[in-house]
Amino acid sequence: MMKFDFLKFMVFWGVNTLSLWIADDIFLGLEVDGIRSLFISGLLLGLVNSFLKPLLIILTLPLSILSLGFSVLIISGLMLIFVGWVVPGFTVSSFWTGVFAALFISIFSFIVNALIGYNKVTYRRL
Repeated sequence: MMKFDFLKFMVFWGVNTLSLWIADDIFLGLEVDGIRSLFISGLLLGLVNSFLKPLLIILTLPLSILSLGFSVLIISGLMLIFVGWVVPGFTVSSFWTGVFAALFISIFSFIVNALIGYNKVTYRRL
């Protein structure tokens, strides 16, 4: 049985929110109207990436194999566009803005999580 760790959840949410905030400054087509929209978007993006994105990746696995993983990047962009569609005050202006912003958010989140020790990649010695 899985145990819910509140601290890890808060760090996960904080990293998502921080990456969205920085992406908002970098990408002109990504706009967050207020702090409330930013925090709700960070939470929803984390939930969508945790639950909906893996399901879509499994459903599009043959396409992902044929495109050498490029479709996973497209799915990430679509997840960001979906969050922009659902959350009032958070907008993604175009498809390519969503794709490039999702790529930035993924890389930035991975780096921050690695720096604070919450990355999902573990190395084990045999």
